[in-house]
Amino acid sequence: MSYKTILVHADSSRHADERIRVAARLAMAEGAHLVGAAMTGVSRYLYQESSIDLARTAVAMHMDALYQRATVSLERFEALAGEIGVPTCERRMVDDEPEGGLALQARYADVVVVSQTDPQDPAARITPALPEYVMLNSARPVLIVPYAGTFPRLGEQVLVGWDASAQATRAVTNAIPLLKRARNVTIAVFNPNPFDAHGEQPGADIALYLARHGVNIEVSLQQTGLDPGNAMLSMAADRQCDLVVMGGYGHTRFREMLLGGVTSTVLGSMTVPVLMSH
Repeated sequence: MSYKTILVHADSSRHADERIRVAARLAMAEGAHLVGAAMTGVSRYLYQESSIDLARTAVAMHMDALYQRATVSLERFEALAGEIGVPTCERRMVDDEPEGGLALQARYADVVVVSQTDPQDPAARITPALPEYVMLNSARPVLIVPYAGTFPRLGEQVLVGWDASAQATRAVTNAIPLLKRARNVTIAVFNPNPFDAHGEQPGADIALYLARHGVNIEVSLQQTGLDPGNAMLSMAADRQCDLVVMGGYGHTRFREMLLGGVTSTVLGSMTVPVLMSH
């Protein structure tokens, strides 16, 4: 089991270069095809609506600039992928807004790479909930790269947040290609309850499942007064982890992201890349 297609968001954000480098190095490690997707910013629903003549709308005045911006982003993607040495990659310009376009394109990839929202980045202000939206709507694992720092290593020391939920199960399964290459994987179970889905030995069943995949596993049961999100981030820092794997919790109501507490905490305060699955 490995990733064969990796999708990365290519845009004009100040954090795009690091995001693309992370995706390119992952593609190299997995022998995967790398796709850089740049969205023009105009919803695909406008193109599908035959009653709207785009040439007669205000959008038409800005189309050349939108396409030029996407083209520059894709050229930068190709340059960075070439520097890393990715043997097979493609640029893809998508006539859509960033959230919907990326979520749709992600359905044809094994994993999608985006950046954590940086409230100080002008480009990110256009799509402040991009990671959440893609995670909740793409049906694919989303690798979220923090906006602060550089990440030359990914997945040598991995922390898995485990609560025996369907979301955590999906995240662990989606992360298997990364976990198999890791030097050490810690399954963290916070404040386990013997009467819930964990069973008599919390973490034992998922550890055995991953061990059969050749993953080097350690189970850590943690009693803490911190909320699980902050406890997980603290543990990742203490163990010098370079990747966190966890389930993503929440749902959408129209365009509003209604996130679980742990998901919201991690998305807001992450300091290492996080692989999330909904």
